Formats: sequence, structure tokens, C-alpha cells
Amino acid sequence: MALSHAGMLTSAISITGLLSFILGIIAENKKPASGFSTKQGDLTYCVYPADPYIPLGALSAVLLAVTSVFGVVSIFFSYNRKAVPLAALVKSKLLVAFAIISGILFFVSEGLILWSIITENSHRQHRIHLASDCPTAKTGLMGGAAFLALDTMLFWLICQMLTMNARADFLDFDEEDEKNTHGYGADYAAVPTQPAVKA
Repeated sequence: MALSHAGMLTSAISITGLLSFILGIIAENKKPASGFSTKQGDLTYCVYPADPYIPLGALSAVLLAVTSVFGVVSIFFSYNRKAVPLAALVKSKLLVAFAIISGILFFVSEGLILWSIITENSHRQHRIHLASDCPTAKTGLMGGAAFLALDTMLFWLICQMLTMNARADFLDFDEEDEKNTHGYGADYAAVPTQPAVKA
């Protein structure tokens, strides 16, 4: 049962992370370089072609958030209904380090995706500019965020593997400690009995 739970969480992290990456790349490729401009005096009126940049970017951001939720759940989930205290997981310095890096990658990539779609939406809402061209969100911003989303997914998967190792170490130690407490895990040497000496 523990393997099925771990497998389901691994699949959930992988699928949502890959979808976030793919949608971010598609959104970057679909983004127009600029809008169509019409000059009227000193003002430039912009008309942007219909493209899926904003909805794909928003969906990529949502899937990335779901990926990170599954990543956090994979660390604290009670596999096979065997709970492990947080103190036992924190003992794994490698797990703590990768969890922190995963969180940082998530916030950076999520921030870049949101920044790009908010900027693009702002340009499309305010179509009158003083500049001679029609601006769009910075080229490459969504693509870079998509690759960071892929890195986030990979780091959450590493966190899950490190969590399984930390759980195995704790549960093995706990079972060994229980055997020693109840006495059935200790080895006892057979003590030969000697007949009583009669006076």
C-alpha cells in the first residue's frame, strides 16, 4: 500500500509539473512580438492579435502550484498509515536542504509566470501608448519560468525520495527499539543447569 501511495504522489507531481512546463513553453512560443499600431498625433493605438498567452500562462501557474502542493504532501503523508514525526524528518539535512530549494524555485518560477501574464494583460488593457511601438511582456520571461517550473518538479521528486529514506530509517529504528524493549529481540545464551549438591 505504501508503494501505491508513493507511486500516486510521484505521478501527480510529475504530470502536473510537466504540464506546467509544456504550457509555459507553448505560451512563450505563441506570444506575439508586438501588437499592431495606429498613429494618431503623438499617441499610438495598439491592437493585439488574439493568442492564448495569458490563459496558458495562468493555467501553467495553477498547475505549478498544484505540483508544489503534492510535493509538500509527499513529505508529510502517512504512507501505509505509519506516521513519522517531523523531528525524524528534520534529522535528514539533505531533505531539509532540498525542501528549501524546492520552495525557493517554486516562488521564483511562480512569480515570473505571474509577472509575465500580469504585464501582458496590462499592455492589452491600456492600448494607448506614447511610444511608437506596441509593447508586450518581456520575451523569454515565460520560457525561463517554465524551465524553473520543470526544475521545481524535479526537486520535489528528489524530496519525496529523501523522505522515503528518512521514513525507512526511522521505522527500522523504531521497530528495533520496540524489540529490545519487549525483550524478544535480544539474544540469550543458554545457561547450563547444574545439579544441586547434596550435603
